[in-house]
Amino acid sequence: MEIEFYNLPETAVKEELVKLKAEQIIDRIWNRDHTAWNENPKEISNRLGWLQSHRLMLEEIPGLEGFVKELQAEGFTQALLLGMGGSSMAPEVFRKVFGIKGGYLDLHILDTTDPDAIAETENRLDLKTTLVIVATKSGGTVETISLMKYFYNRMAKTVGAAMAGNCFVAITDPGSGLEDDAGKLNFRKVFLNDPGIGGRYSALSYFGIVPAAIVGVDLKRLLFRSGAVEMSSKTPTLPPAGGNSPAWLGAVLGCLGKMGRDKVTFISSPEIEPFEAWVEQLIAESTGKEGTGLLPVCGEIPGSPGVYAEDRVFIYTRLKKDSIHDQKVKALVEAGQPVIQLNLLDQYSLGGEYFRWMMATAIAGWALNINPFDQPNVESAKVLAREMISGYQQEGKLPSSSPDLEEEGLQVYGAAGSANLQQALQSFLGQAEKGEENCRGRSYISIQAYLKPAPEAGQALQELQTSLRDKTLMAVTSGYGPRFLHSTGQLHKGDAGRGLFIQLTADPQTDLPIPEEAGSDKSNISFGILKEAQALGDRQALIDGGRRVLRIHLTGEHADAIRKIVQSL
Repeated sequence: MEIEFYNLPETAVKEELVKLKAEQIIDRIWNRDHTAWNENPKEISNRLGWLQSHRLMLEEIPGLEGFVKELQAEGFTQALLLGMGGSSMAPEVFRKVFGIKGGYLDLHILDTTDPDAIAETENRLDLKTTLVIVATKSGGTVETISLMKYFYNRMAKTVGAAMAGNCFVAITDPGSGLEDDAGKLNFRKVFLNDPGIGGRYSALSYFGIVPAAIVGVDLKRLLFRSGAVEMSSKTPTLPPAGGNSPAWLGAVLGCLGKMGRDKVTFISSPEIEPFEAWVEQLIAESTGKEGTGLLPVCGEIPGSPGVYAEDRVFIYTRLKKDSIHDQKVKALVEAGQPVIQLNLLDQYSLGGEYFRWMMATAIAGWALNINPFDQPNVESAKVLAREMISGYQQEGKLPSSSPDLEEEGLQVYGAAGSANLQQALQSFLGQAEKGEENCRGRSYISIQAYLKPAPEAGQALQELQTSLRDKTLMAVTSGYGPRFLHSTGQLHKGDAGRGLFIQLTADPQTDLPIPEEAGSDKSNISFGILKEAQALGDRQALIDGGRRVLRIHLTGEHADAIRKIVQSL
């Protein structure tokens, strides 16, 4: 059975499905009728290209396979993808889930402005045999373009200015600034994507499929799986009697969200767990607006029923023959928690899951009465960061303030009146809203780590996430900045404002200049300054939006400092 469900509110779900059928939402979506979401077609009618993107990519397979053979013949052994959000997350899934097929290029992904991470990635590469993929829909994403200029200069110094462009390809929309830059810098190829596909809906377009081809994914097999789910999503019959699980899933998630179960918590077979990060950005950026939103909770260690409040719905994505989480999920079902189980044949079933979740998210948007294709709050942090960078360029410094308290390895901001970190954390977490019917989990905690992504820090962050959940019964999410600004950042500023934000920052050990132009050594800002401005801008945008923020600056080793926070809870 493809989909199983437990403990759903039958009456409420039935009413939602009756409404879905009565309003002919399935047919209207396939007819590209923007009124399914809003009378105004803005940012809807030009955002439905994902409905056919996998079909278009099937036609491109011969050309993509030929492109990869060219790279192999020329001796390329590695690829570096520069992108953010929808431009980097699907490629990351393909790399982590499918690995590298023998003879194909080893794919590295940079979706950070952390100079230590950039330097570490560069040191792992042999630029003489590396293809750089610059991926941005708008063609002007500040992180991506800054990285492009930096690596173009590094490549020019390695292989010579005349050959540097041959080591670059671009994936972007027609008419973007990146298309112009690629022409001027003689990029070897530009993949022009369908402009009617939004970034977070682009997994089955060039943005996802080009990197998938480069690592050796069987594209035909992947896209055929997507096509099978697409066909099922056109039928008006829904589970349990019918097969349109994407429409059913979206309607159910929207229904549960309106009932207060708005924390969509993912449990996955380990082999496909990286897929959760892609779903996270899709759901969060699509639904977190106009005072509502579904909060995706990904990457957490499954707990016992006692650590979960009544604001959860669990999505258990299970590969055939994998049972590692079965007992944990069974306990949740027996405790009365709503669970939706998706049963997958193998990793290539993710081709269908990409489409299932895009359709389900679009329908959840209908159920929540919002437009799932716009992002009205995503610019707020970017605007403030740009203002701070402008001030830095004029005055030579970013805004600064003194910490409210200091302990070994830590400086705490936003904790006025607290004598120590333990007291600061208790006071901050005490602001949580208990919600209706003593549902403590109506609030949530977001750990925003403006740190170098690293295994040791990642383990410590997961320990902090688990400890916060177990002690507060709140949903806890964790993400690296500025990466999360392109995924969950919209929800943080556009939802009902129940989030408690713990921002972790640190000074980099090194710093790298951002060239003003590719091919020029002139620079007036560094990656370290850009990242700091993004963290400060994000914090201010949250505060301006009435959100509660506690900033902890790590002055010691990251993992040790994070574990000190855990010990203070």
